[in-house]
Amino acid sequence: MKLLTCPLNGSRNIAEFTYGGEYHATPDHISTSARDWAEHVFFHDNAAGMVTEWWCHTASSFWFLAERNTITDEVIRTFKADEIYTERIDFSAAKTESRS
Repeated sequence: MKLLTCPLNGSRNIAEFTYGGEYHATPDHISTSARDWAEHVFFHDNAAGMVTEWWCHTASSFWFLAERNTITDEVIRTFKADEIYTERIDFSAAKTESRS
């Protein structure tokens, strides 16, 4: 049985998780072009080797990140998103400011 460690719920069967795709740094939502935003959302590197990925523990709906070697399928570590995202991004406020 393959296990994945959720930072909130501990070590669980991999069947309890949903893969959410590769992590990419979020571009500046105010100055980025529509094309660059679409590339951020829809295109992935699919690189061989070390990648950071989004995972969700389905039962608790808890999203977190995992560093995984895609060649060996070894999970190096898992961690909460607040290690990367230190403050909340308010996209609705940006829309209001850009309309004025």
